[in-house]
Amino acid sequence: MLSKIFSASTLGVNAYTVEVEADIQQQLPAFVTVGLPEGAVRESKERVTAAIKNSDLVFPSKRVTINLAPADIKKEGSALDLPIAVGILAATGQILRERFDEYVMLGELSLDGTLRPIPGVLPIAMHFPPNNGIKGIIVPHENAREAAMAQKVPVFPVRSLKETVHFLEDESSLRAFQVDIDSVFNEALKYSVDFSDVKGQESAKRALEVSAAGGHNIIMIGPPGSGKTMLARRMPSILPDLSIEEALETTKIHSVAGRLGANSSLVATRPFRSPHHSISYAGLIGGGKIPKPGEVSLAHHGVLFLDELPEFKKDILEMLRQPMEDNEVTISRAAITLTYPASFMLVAAMNPCPCGYFGDPSHNCNCSASDIQRYMSRVSGPLMDRIDIHITVPSVKFKDLSSDTRGEKSESIRSRINSARQRQLHRFKKEPSIFCNAHMESRDIRKYCHIDDKSQSLLNLAITKQGLSARAYDRILKVSRTIADIAESETIDMGHVAEAVHYRALDRQLWL
Repeated sequence: MLSKIFSASTLGVNAYTVEVEADIQQQLPAFVTVGLPEGAVRESKERVTAAIKNSDLVFPSKRVTINLAPADIKKEGSALDLPIAVGILAATGQILRERFDEYVMLGELSLDGTLRPIPGVLPIAMHFPPNNGIKGIIVPHENAREAAMAQKVPVFPVRSLKETVHFLEDESSLRAFQVDIDSVFNEALKYSVDFSDVKGQESAKRALEVSAAGGHNIIMIGPPGSGKTMLARRMPSILPDLSIEEALETTKIHSVAGRLGANSSLVATRPFRSPHHSISYAGLIGGGKIPKPGEVSLAHHGVLFLDELPEFKKDILEMLRQPMEDNEVTISRAAITLTYPASFMLVAAMNPCPCGYFGDPSHNCNCSASDIQRYMSRVSGPLMDRIDIHITVPSVKFKDLSSDTRGEKSESIRSRINSARQRQLHRFKKEPSIFCNAHMESRDIRKYCHIDDKSQSLLNLAITKQGLSARAYDRILKVSRTIADIAESETIDMGHVAEAVHYRALDRQLWL
């Protein structure tokens, strides 16, 4: 007898429908799975066999053939356990139901028949539009809230294979899981850190505000203990609030990667990713035998913080150049090519020399000129050229450390940044691919970043004296536009250009 059950799997950050066909034949007992099963899917026969027997159901002593269609895409993960088990029970007549194509089923089976949570539920739930003939999605109980965030089709949470069978025979035994997405979103929209915790460093705070307002990449150079990491960790708290659409897009990536917390169903705050400098290519950019998102994609709509930048392998750092320009990464394999979103703000930090105290008036630097040059050359010029803002972060003065005065709160800074971003969205309303100043291309800069003759002369002097590239010229204009937006100015004044030039002056001082 033959049965067909609908399920789904993920491919990149999107989902596709999988038809699980179960065929039972009067032959010698065997369990065969076809349709390019990989890893956990091949092992599902052991879990499914034990789960059926331990749920007081009958596993057939016949030849069982499972086909996973489409057969030309490799299937990975344990989410197909439940539909395979239900398919076998349906093919042997143990479930008294006429149609099985009205529900999508997902779930990993334990040997005792209980269901365990699986990754990638949100993109699967978003894959099925409402009113398409699907009555609902059957998922493990722990995944119900995440699946319900899609607000597409009803979600039915089950705890075991036996409960699933009971629901298929009596649909009134379970109610669809309901969730108020606005309530969950507002509850999760909290940051545990605040800019008011940072003592002193007013110039660095200003540079970070400009960076956040325009979506510009930034690098901080300073001695150990000057607060670079502390500043970077508070960067998401001043970025504009995520919209629900952005939150769902970000959550999809974290769900596919299996990075959602046990009690988390929505990423409502800007992600902050801080990988260690020993990270591999696949860990940073993404990849693997079955490609998974890397840190650049997990930081989508948020901040990627690279501390001790020169300690990262040079070839890995060079791989950042493409996602920084394109806001996405493409991973190609012999059988498949996947594209992951990677629209992140890069915040980098480094010491000015191997010992960390070059230029620090409070400490002596023991590094030779060649040591400093060798250390700084670990970060290539082309990569530095793609970072809009370069600032020094000096040691914090004692009077600032001992002061009881608290700095400006993140909420106050974020209100100015929200205002600046709104100006940008209004300006680029006819440009579908531009959401902030950092996204402008050269033709957009010529259109939206006009400067007067005095500002042009100042910029010409800076370019000539410092030997900046054409890319640096464009980035100075983009930063100038952002500074003007913060000041609520329609025109770019010379003061705005001068501040933007100041954020590039550090580049040549250290790299020559």
